[in-house]
Amino acid sequence: MRQLLRSFCLILALCLANLPLTGVGQMAHAQQTIEGPDYAAWEDTATRVENAIESGGVSTAVLEDLRRELTQWREQFVNALGANSTTIKTVQDQLDAIGPPPETGAEVEDISAQRDELNRRLARLQAPIRTAELARSRADGLIQGIDEIIRNRQTAELLRLGPSPMNPLHWSEGVKVLYELAETVQREVTGDWESPVGRTVFNDNLPVVLAWLLAGLVLIARGRRWSRRLMRHLTKEEMSAGRWMATFLISLGEWLLPYAGVYALVKAFSATALFGTRGTLILDTILPAAFIFLLARWLALQIFPRNEKRVPLLNLDDKCRYSGRLYGASMGLVIAAFYFLRTIAEQSSWSEEATNVVLFPVLVLAGLLLFRLAKLLLMHSRAAGGDSDAEETFRDRLAQLLARALMLLAILAPVLAAVGYLMAAQAMMLPALLSLMLSAALLVLQRVVTEVYVMLSGNREGADDALMPVLAGFVLVILSLPLFALIWGARPAQLTEIWVRFTEGVTVGGTTISPSIFLTLAVVFMLGYVLTRLVQGTLKNTVLPKTKLDAGGRNAIVSGVGYVGIFLAALVSITSAGIDLSSLAIVAGALSVGIGFGLQNIVSNFVSGIILLIERPISEGDWIEVGGKHGYVRSISVRSTRIETFDRTDVIVPNADFVSGTVTNYTRGNTVGRVIVPVGVAYGSDTRQIETILREIAEAHPMVLAVPPPNVVFRGFGASSLDFEIRAILRDVNWVMSVHSDMNHEIARRFVEEGIEIPFPQQDVWFRNGESLSGKPAPAQEAPPSDATPPPSSAPVQKTEADYDAEGGDGDGR
Repeated sequence: MRQLLRSFCLILALCLANLPLTGVGQMAHAQQTIEGPDYAAWEDTATRVENAIESGGVSTAVLEDLRRELTQWREQFVNALGANSTTIKTVQDQLDAIGPPPETGAEVEDISAQRDELNRRLARLQAPIRTAELARSRADGLIQGIDEIIRNRQTAELLRLGPSPMNPLHWSEGVKVLYELAETVQREVTGDWESPVGRTVFNDNLPVVLAWLLAGLVLIARGRRWSRRLMRHLTKEEMSAGRWMATFLISLGEWLLPYAGVYALVKAFSATALFGTRGTLILDTILPAAFIFLLARWLALQIFPRNEKRVPLLNLDDKCRYSGRLYGASMGLVIAAFYFLRTIAEQSSWSEEATNVVLFPVLVLAGLLLFRLAKLLLMHSRAAGGDSDAEETFRDRLAQLLARALMLLAILAPVLAAVGYLMAAQAMMLPALLSLMLSAALLVLQRVVTEVYVMLSGNREGADDALMPVLAGFVLVILSLPLFALIWGARPAQLTEIWVRFTEGVTVGGTTISPSIFLTLAVVFMLGYVLTRLVQGTLKNTVLPKTKLDAGGRNAIVSGVGYVGIFLAALVSITSAGIDLSSLAIVAGALSVGIGFGLQNIVSNFVSGIILLIERPISEGDWIEVGGKHGYVRSISVRSTRIETFDRTDVIVPNADFVSGTVTNYTRGNTVGRVIVPVGVAYGSDTRQIETILREIAEAHPMVLAVPPPNVVFRGFGASSLDFEIRAILRDVNWVMSVHSDMNHEIARRFVEEGIEIPFPQQDVWFRNGESLSGKPAPAQEAPPSDATPPPSSAPVQKTEADYDAEGGDGDGR
């Protein structure tokens, strides 16, 4: 626990000191580049470390000190790798300019001498770099050896079987050390009080003692009430984002004000000068323990609030939230007690038997509280999944799995401690409790980020699913990973080593890609991308509208500028980042074969998109038909073209279909098009009159062009009608359906006025022996004439309107 707190402080100090140390690091780098490492001193250090590793009897603390020393040496070697880089590049460029030696061996003597001189100079310049690289490799190997030794020792310590706290023979040891601690503190206080010097100091400091004591008691007794009263005053009205943030900041007083009270009490007792070594140790240990307890209680109040007008973080009722507050505060008390007792045991050199006996009840109580909290988490996941008939989410399943794992750990850890594996039990129980606290802190911070987003944007409904709060939560989780690693036993040196490896980057094709290179690449590319979009916007809205280009041509130019700009931005960003594209050529060539087979359709569509932009057989706004789909072209992208059909649905067509397939463009070049309106009239109608009426209707429509004039075609004699067609050229073919409908309305009106009939198909059905269906005998019938043709024996006879006219009927079957 103490090591965890030291690790937290170390990380915070490094973060705060990062900015001022940057300039110092650059100055040190420049100094080392000029002077170079002291390899004689490094040889002594490396030999000493190798002897310590081979002996195996060096303590872990000494190994940690040696590792820190090796890390400092390795940093010097890394800085030395960049020495003479500018001069080396200049010499290498000169060699490239001269070129390789001729294969025949015949070369001008001056050029050959100049090449030899440049090679010798390059070798001299690269010699320090090779020496630094060897030293750095040796330092890496020694650091890995020390890490392996420490890791093996930690594993052996966790698996070591110690004295069981359940053995009654060890109970007396635990009681004895606690009694001796209390007796020692009492003896120190009594001795200082009875001495004249101690009493004089106490009397001199009495006003300060009383002031600190009064302030501490007031803050502990009233601090939480003050914060709670002010929060109740703010929550009387509607809870806006601003009020929530104010309430949250005030709620910090429930944590900080009592802690300030504990600090004042410790200062009061310290000012009495009555406490000796053991008393001072207790006072120094109380402050961190109180900090942990008060922080855990405050987090419990945030996760299990008393009155939450917003949706609570956990889906629990009031009774469960009350239990959560109780268990959370008790968990903080248990962690604080464990830290307090563990520190006292280490500083007082308690025996292992006594330490196990004293810490075992704390572990058992911690297991009970962890089991209770895990049950609350399981209840939350089940309640969240049972609110609707929707399928159980991944988050709910993960919460259930985590709750069951915590339950198992809460049972297993006390059992291991009872057997004697107290270190293993501590390594399981304490990190689990601290991880719960850290997870609760992340949930609270995520709620704070969401409320800040709501306060800035005013979007309450979509705040939980908005991009910015989700990204902020992701960043918080990433930043918390080192803390989780420290909680679960990672050493700060290990995290530092991971960070060093991360900043060094990875090597691909002879090119090292590090976070700084990636950041440079991303920043330069984003600047180029933004500049490209600005140029596109200027062309689209300011320059191109003043030209005589049509809309399709303007869109093609804008899209082409976008492609070229993005390509140049990528090229400039890669060059600015210092990535040598020639070194990646071999890797790219090896991958191109597989990519060519796997992405050939995508490449084909991309090339087809470029062809569409250059040739422009279709443009945005054209009415086209492709693959049996009619619609308007709405956008032409790199891979596909979006068509909006007349049903207002979007059809995504690959660009290759426009290049290799058949495309009908109804509005290419102009919008003039033809409409055909078919109509049928009854037999016996005056065909010339019909032709005249239809021509008048076509000529009267405003969308029909006068030149060429509309035409009326007598198509032929249909089964039920005389078939005519109006064929007219429209000024805008996009209105073809409206014109078709208008002409049909006008045709119907004129035909009614002129008494012209529009026929429809009719059928007569004849049944043979139809009287058998009614069950009556058939009447006697005269024999048909000899020249009459009998009807078919089984099939019905169909008659058209022309048949009725021939028979003299009235056309309606009568």
